[in-house]
Amino acid sequence: MQAAPVRATAIPSFTTALRAVESLLMSSGQRTARRNAWTSVLEDRRRAKDRVEAQRVLEAVVSARP
Repeated sequence: MQAAPVRATAIPSFTTALRAVESLLMSSGQRTARRNAWTSVLEDRRRAKDRVEAQRVLEAVVSARP
């Protein structure tokens, strides 16, 4: 029984495939703008998560006081 052949090249990820399609459809300026916008969305989500966590900590401190 023979072992299955090993691929010499890696299968591209879904993200890589999307970026390849994106590069075909959009100019580089649009790609940059889209990536910048997505980075901003992710950063806003992170800040919102941090605010919620800070609020929980403050409420825990206030409720723990006698």
